[in-house]
Amino acid sequence: MGILILICINDKHNSMKKYFWLGFLGLLLFEIANVYFIMPMPGSQQMNSIDLAYFLHKWRWIFRVLFGLMLIVGLVKSNWKRKWLPAIPLLLLAAVVYMANFKMAADAMFKQPKQLLLVNAQTNKVDLNRLVLGVSINGEAKAYPIQFLGYHHHIQDTVGGKIILVTYCTVCRTGRVFEPRVNGKKEKFRLVGMDHFNAMLEDATTKSWWRQVNGEAIAGKLKGQQLPEVLSTQTTLAEWLQLNPSSLIMQADPAFVKIYDSTMKYESGASKSKLTGTDSLSWKDKSWVVGIKTSKASKAYDWNQLKMERMIQDTIGNTPILLVLAADNKSFFAFEKHAPEAHVDLRNDTLIFNNRRYRIDGKGIDTSGSLKLLPASQEFWHSWRTFYPATTKY
Repeated sequence: MGILILICINDKHNSMKKYFWLGFLGLLLFEIANVYFIMPMPGSQQMNSIDLAYFLHKWRWIFRVLFGLMLIVGLVKSNWKRKWLPAIPLLLLAAVVYMANFKMAADAMFKQPKQLLLVNAQTNKVDLNRLVLGVSINGEAKAYPIQFLGYHHHIQDTVGGKIILVTYCTVCRTGRVFEPRVNGKKEKFRLVGMDHFNAMLEDATTKSWWRQVNGEAIAGKLKGQQLPEVLSTQTTLAEWLQLNPSSLIMQADPAFVKIYDSTMKYESGASKSKLTGTDSLSWKDKSWVVGIKTSKASKAYDWNQLKMERMIQDTIGNTPILLVLAADNKSFFAFEKHAPEAHVDLRNDTLIFNNRRYRIDGKGIDTSGSLKLLPASQEFWHSWRTFYPATTKY
């Protein structure tokens, strides 16, 4: 009888140990998966796994409590011959939990500015050769250097009385500006991860996930909704200030000076990084294109070809367009042509259109009219073709 009792007790202890190991493995794999699907890890960004990733994230505390209880019960109820043995998997689990939630989490790696500093051209300290996203609304202009946006990924500001969300993803090379309004109300966002190599933002109210490249909610309660896009222009700071001399310029946050990119490699295309580097050839994954979208269609223009031609007149869908590159070989602008057959000349960064002269940004010089700017962005070819699958190539 005593032997039977001992066997039953041992079986019970072994059963409890199974709970410990199931809880340990379940929690370990969950924490890894919770990060894997939304961060640039081998294979993770090629999968259509956003729904699974959102499910894991949404119910993360249910998984953690369930596996955690299994682990604790198994730990307490089991008879461990070597008391130190459970410490090994527990230390491993603690390290994984710490790394997944405090080191590899997107908003832990890329923090928001502690203070948003904007100054005029006279007190500006940003190199004039740096690229910026420029926004002009209701007579007020502001410039946001990609050098800073590339780290922060998104910032909120107000231009011309309008609240804006300025975003940038270095892995896609996409700069976009949106109105941070959801269902008519001002919203706050945080960086949550990425999908198909594009940054994702999470709103504070509904916890929906929004794609940086087009402002579309791709997971959560608001799936399918769109943030209104605000027209922005990518130029050098020198070009932007020449066109907008009273513009304010975002400055380095002192808290992140050592983290910001101090080189020009990324902006110039000299970087060879696997994620953010550039391929100098045309139509490769990491080649630069200028993507232009109209109300009904989209088209990609090879950056190398634009540098050779400097001005491209084309049609996207039924919309005649004009794409021009400034003399600095970095600043570009796209316009809708209201007169498709009209001849356009580009002379020293001046557009001559229907015998009228316009600045390179389309504002009239000897006319009160302006050319209609179109949304256009310089980005990696892999990004544009992924998020605009119906795009055509010039």
